[in-house]
Amino acid sequence: MLNLKNYNIILASGSPRRRDFFKSLHIDFTVDVRKTDETYPAHFQGSEITEFIAKVKATEFHDLKENDILITSDTIVWFENQALGKPKNFDEARQILSRLSGKTHEVITSVCFTTKDFQKTISDTTKVWFKNLTEDEIEFYINTYKPFDKAGSYGIQEWIGLIGVEKIEGSYFNVMGLPAHLIYKILSEEFSS
Repeated sequence: MLNLKNYNIILASGSPRRRDFFKSLHIDFTVDVRKTDETYPAHFQGSEITEFIAKVKATEFHDLKENDILITSDTIVWFENQALGKPKNFDEARQILSRLSGKTHEVITSVCFTTKDFQKTISDTTKVWFKNLTEDEIEFYINTYKPFDKAGSYGIQEWIGLIGVEKIEGSYFNVMGLPAHLIYKILSEEFSS
């Protein structure tokens, strides 16, 4: 069990799934989301992208106090040397899921821990194998679950994960958006008394 009573944990994420992770880990936290420019250099690959964005999100917080621990993160789906972010609309979601159908992709999440005088960034990668999805399955999923807030246009914990994911290699929770085991490890090693 973590002992973080001397610290104020700030989660810089609007994701309800990430908030649920922190509650499940029994970590007291506050939420503070600040607008960030998430563009990154075009030549960046894989975890270079997520690490860069997680760090950029931290630069918006110039007012950290002595006992604050800021946690910022970013997740992408990495497929055929391309980062797939959140779909803008139904057609884009359908296009992304059609591309992922029957193939393997990686989900990469980076988490940045920032205090007034310390910063550490970690990354985790999970491989995901999708079965061949039918057009009907893809359309039903998008219409029912509206995955427009999810990198790669899907949530593994939803219907599409139940029927479509044949295998994963790595952390399941990382695919949901946060490598919870690594968050616990870093907080335990660096901050827990």
